[in-house]
Amino acid sequence: MRHINELREGENVREIYLCKQTQSLQTKTGKTYYSLLLQDKTGTLDGKVWDITSAIEHHEAGEYIMVDGRIVMFQDKPQLNISRIRRAREGEYDPADYMPASDRNIDEMYSELLALGAQIKTPYLQKLFKSFFIDDAEFIKAFKYHSAAKAVHHGFIGGLLEHTLSVTHLCDGFAKQYELLNRDLLLTAAICHDIGKTRELSAFPENDYTDEGNLLGHIVIGIEMVDDKLRDIPEFPKLAATELKHCIAAHHGKFEYGSPKLPAICEAMALHFADNLDAKMESMEELLKGVDEKADWLGFQRNFESNVRRT
Repeated sequence: MRHINELREGENVREIYLCKQTQSLQTKTGKTYYSLLLQDKTGTLDGKVWDITSAIEHHEAGEYIMVDGRIVMFQDKPQLNISRIRRAREGEYDPADYMPASDRNIDEMYSELLALGAQIKTPYLQKLFKSFFIDDAEFIKAFKYHSAAKAVHHGFIGGLLEHTLSVTHLCDGFAKQYELLNRDLLLTAAICHDIGKTRELSAFPENDYTDEGNLLGHIVIGIEMVDDKLRDIPEFPKLAATELKHCIAAHHGKFEYGSPKLPAICEAMALHFADNLDAKMESMEELLKGVDEKADWLGFQRNFESNVRRT
C-alpha cells in the first residue's frame, strides 16, 4: 500500500483510501467539480475531480474508495487530481490501515499521565483529577483514543492523550523553573485543558466536529465538564474553581485563536505557552514527515508564517 505521506509530486496513484469528505462544488465559470478529503493512517490528502465522467462512481463520505490520479502541488501542499473512482470491495482493505494512530503505546502514556496526576497534593484538586481520570470509565475510554484535532495537530488516535501528556510535562518543567507558579493548579489545568475535545470531535473514523463542537467548541464544553464534576466536590473553593476554569478559558492565548479570555494569572499564561509550544512542534514534525527527506527549504508555511527549512 502506498501511504499518503509517501506520495510525491508527479507520481501516478492507484490506491484505496478512506473518503473522509466529498463535496460537489463549482468553479468561477460554473463548472461542477468534486472536492474530496482522503485519509489513511499517515494523514490526509486533498483530492479533486475536475472532469466528472462515467469513470467517477458515486461515493459517500465514510466509504473506502479506489482512486486513480496524479499528484500535483497546490499552495505548497500535495493534491491528487483524480481521473477514476470506484467503491472498494470488502476484503480489498484493512480498516486499521486507515486510522492514523500515535506512535506511542496508549496504555503506557495513560499510566504516565496518571503518575503526573498523582503528584497533585491539594486534596480538592486531586479529587477533581480522580473524578475524570480514575473514576469515569466512559470518559477515560473516549480520552485515551480521541484525537486532539481534526487536521491541525495530533489528529490521530491517541492524539489527545499524547498532546495532554506533553503539555503536562512542559507545565511541570515550568513549575520547577518558576517558583511563583502554583504547581498543583497548573498540573490540574494542563491535564484538563482539552477534555472538551472528547465531545467537540466525534470518534474515528469520522473524527469530525459534532453539533456541540460546532456550536460551543471544546473550551466552553471543557468548562461545562469541570462544572459538572465540581457539583460533587462541595469543599472545592470558589476562587480555585474560577482560576482553574480561567486557565481552560485562556489556554489559546488570543481572542482570534478562540480564547474567550486572555491569560490573567501566571498559571494560565504558562499553560498557554505549553499548549502552543506542543502544538507547533507537533505540526512541524508532521510537516517534515510529509515532504521529501531530501528537501531543504519547504516553502512558506501558513501555520508558522515563515518559509521553513529542514535542519
